[in-house]
Amino acid sequence: MKKIVVAFSGGLDTSYTVMRLAQEGNEVHAVCANTGGFSAEQLKKNEENAYRLGAKTYVTLDVTKEYYERSLKYMIFGNVMRNNCYPISVSSERIFQAVAIARYANQVKADAIAHGSTGAGNDQVRFDMTFLVMSPGIEIITLTRDEALSRQEEIDYLNAHGFEADFTKLKYSYNVGIWGTSICGGELLDPTKGLPEEAYLKHVTATAPEQELRITFEKGEIAAVNGETFNDKIAAIQKIEQIGAAYAIGRDCNVGDTIIGIKGRVGFEAAAPKLIIEAHRLLEKSTLSKWQQYWKDQVSQWYGMFLHESQFLEPVMPDIEAMLTSSQRNVNGTAILKLRPYGFETVGVDSPDDLQKSKLGEYGEMQHGWTATDAKGFIKILSTPLRMYYGIHPDERK
Repeated sequence: MKKIVVAFSGGLDTSYTVMRLAQEGNEVHAVCANTGGFSAEQLKKNEENAYRLGAKTYVTLDVTKEYYERSLKYMIFGNVMRNNCYPISVSSERIFQAVAIARYANQVKADAIAHGSTGAGNDQVRFDMTFLVMSPGIEIITLTRDEALSRQEEIDYLNAHGFEADFTKLKYSYNVGIWGTSICGGELLDPTKGLPEEAYLKHVTATAPEQELRITFEKGEIAAVNGETFNDKIAAIQKIEQIGAAYAIGRDCNVGDTIIGIKGRVGFEAAAPKLIIEAHRLLEKSTLSKWQQYWKDQVSQWYGMFLHESQFLEPVMPDIEAMLTSSQRNVNGTAILKLRPYGFETVGVDSPDDLQKSKLGEYGEMQHGWTATDAKGFIKILSTPLRMYYGIHPDERK
């Protein structure tokens, strides 16, 4: 008999894993790491099912605040969008679910950790790598992956052992998280097609054709939404999601390179991430210098890529986070957006640190910090390298 901690989501693969390992005589501890994607009703159902499946214990680990403090905050600071499209939604949550489960396995002195990932996706990498680093010496069990089990085989096993549940294969599979919902399957398997309206979980319910959304930031973090102050950043994100989802904002499809090397296509709806990141980016355009924006974009790309590809524990990550944090010291003020069904536009910013308020001049209007003679001299010196080159190579002038 082994003491085994199972990363339990309540889905088919993890349900099968709990029952199979328990039936084989192991001491099974089902652990659900919640990063904000489970409702209270779902967590209650998970607990009931875990015991029905044969788990000795069940526990929910709420790591939503940790997820924000150790990742979401920096993704906002960095305006992280994979392929300038995908806000690294549920995939980033997997890292923190794995971290929480590894800590728990260490705490209870487990012999093994089990998860339900298949061999064809990214999550197997995220779970395995985290467990190997954080729980060295603890065995990793993956029945679905190792035995290449089909959904029907798992369903038949559960039914044969008295656990009847509706695991009918749906046209689409969903992973719901605080930073967005990913959608797989259906039309996405055909690269010429997009998702139809019925594939999305959230639809237009707003009664007003347009709505203004004001997001206030203090040192890069959300401080208020439409004038309502939020000390709880998770609650602020949920408020923005509620507002944006009513307009069905944040829908898109992303094609990208998976960790395992193949191309992957995923649909998603992520109103809060899209609105927050674009509002934050808009505010930064007015409050950061040109080179602050440039270098922050470079390291942010690396941060997002490392997070997506299971390199969160790479020692360079805190170094990148330190740079991102420093860059936010003057990102203060309110970004104004205008929402409409299925989309939005950026309007403007109100910030005490707005660099457009400089008294040196107004772009395209009037200069106050230099004269016309200064401008002509500056332009002539700026052109010197080009005049020098083409003076030697006049034949290359176009």
